[in-house]
Amino acid sequence: MDLSIDKKTFEEIAEAIHSDASPVGIDAKKTHVLILEKLIQIENRLTAIEKKLQG
Repeated sequence: MDLSIDKKTFEEIAEAIHSDASPVGIDAKKTHVLILEKLIQIENRLTAIEKKLQG
């Protein structure tokens, strides 16, 4: 499985979740919100595909 990501996208994500206040360098809450938002988008796309396939 190839999990490569282009440098521009990587940098955009890294900038969005960065936090100087966190000991690990990322804002965990913001990171989780972004992940959940992407999962919701994927779920919505799958639902639309399933509806098209059902006719």
